[in-house]
Amino acid sequence: MTVETAALGVPAALAMGLAFGAGPCNVACLPYLGPVFTAAVREAGGGWRVMVPFSLGRWTGYALLGLASGGVGRALVEGLEAAPVHLLLGMATTLVGLTLLGRRPRSRSVCRPVAAADAPGRPPGYRGGLFLMGAGMALNPCLPLATLLLAAASTGSPWAGLGLGAAFGAGAVAVPALVFGLGMAHLGGQLREHLGSPRRVEQASALLLMGLGIITAMGWVTP
Repeated sequence: MTVETAALGVPAALAMGLAFGAGPCNVACLPYLGPVFTAAVREAGGGWRVMVPFSLGRWTGYALLGLASGGVGRALVEGLEAAPVHLLLGMATTLVGLTLLGRRPRSRSVCRPVAAADAPGRPPGYRGGLFLMGAGMALNPCLPLATLLLAAASTGSPWAGLGLGAAFGAGAVAVPALVFGLGMAHLGGQLREHLGSPRRVEQASALLLMGLGIITAMGWVTP
């Protein structure tokens, strides 16, 4: 283990997470979040209803990995690389696709309050699926994550590892949350307006998400 890895502190973990989230993370998230935004974002601010549970899932995943690495040590790094972590992401992605496919169209009645009219369009398991998608993204091995886990293992303390994981996770989710919560929400709304029937666009996006989830679970693609 290098001296730099062993000396990694909370501020450095946060900076590393920010650098990771501003670069390859956005590219990795796009195929999974793009169809969700196209299918699910119906109004201004709707992007945050997607990004909040997804980002919480990712942050929780990184924090728990840091906690475990601080307690277990380097074995977690090797175990994570060997474990079929793609199954969680694939199954969660398929679940989100299924819930979006089965979502009932929003009522257009002008006699009912907006909240009541929107309620049927919120399928059960949707937010939980997004949370698990985020957690699945966090479990995918990459060089920044391996560096974080080695640093957490070097502390020999689960709580110190938790601090490193939480700091890295906060940095990793900050930039994607802004990019997708603002930019992709607008783009998703534009696509829904210009691609024909909104319901058909939703169904096509949901089917695409289910297909992506299946091939991810089978290990044919990795984020």
